[in-house]
Amino acid sequence: MSAQQDMTGDDTTRDAFLGGRIYVHQPRTGRHRAGLDAVFLAAALSETTRGHVVDLGAGVGTAGFCAAMRLRDIRVTLVDIDTTVLDLARHGLQDPVNAAFANRISLLEADITAKGSLRHTAGLTPSMADHVIMNPPYYEADRFRASPKSARAGAHMLDDRGLEPWAKTATDIVRESGSLTVIFRADGLQELLNVLQGRFGAIDLIPLHPRPNMAATRILVRAIRASKAPLRLLPGFVLHEEIGSDFTLRARTVMRDGAGLCLPPR
Repeated sequence: MSAQQDMTGDDTTRDAFLGGRIYVHQPRTGRHRAGLDAVFLAAALSETTRGHVVDLGAGVGTAGFCAAMRLRDIRVTLVDIDTTVLDLARHGLQDPVNAAFANRISLLEADITAKGSLRHTAGLTPSMADHVIMNPPYYEADRFRASPKSARAGAHMLDDRGLEPWAKTATDIVRESGSLTVIFRADGLQELLNVLQGRFGAIDLIPLHPRPNMAATRILVRAIRASKAPLRLLPGFVLHEEIGSDFTLRARTVMRDGAGLCLPPR
């Protein structure tokens, strides 16, 4: 996110991403605030991506906005159950800076973790997507202590079903041979691979390292629906220089210039 920030009211801020190429309206406090994870999730989409991209758990729309800004041959559906963040995403689509891609983005209120019939009625229909992206909650309830009344807790906490409902919904809505891209905590990789097994193949793993010589804290996972191709472990991506808070040159091209990760194709 850029240091540039406009205050739109007591409860919300208007924040510049990708060097001011997009603006995101988000809560000042009390809910999850978007940052690096959303930008890198969008950047993991190939430059050749076309068709319908569905962002599950989209929040205020940061990843979808970033993807639509860079990839002109996609349309995006932002899916969330939280009406507050969807309203902010709607405000973001009305922002003049976002006008170039706003007409290619739509909003859908739906519970990603609901049973199939309920999801379908809400608009999450089978094979609706060419690509799915998602940044699911990172922590199980017993690993993250927060007030049950906190909306921020809901953005960070999985329920006792873990990632299974997210994987099930992604599998249902993406067409065969369509792609799934996920960002998750690195120490949750095994859980993520477990729920993808039998559903997705051609899995690519891209570790995100905070600094050189530090263990990855985030992992990007790309996969293809119903593929039998083997898993690949791709070179890691270093975010910050060894000393100080500056991004590496490569990370700056993503965070500030809106570049893609230029990952090898399948």
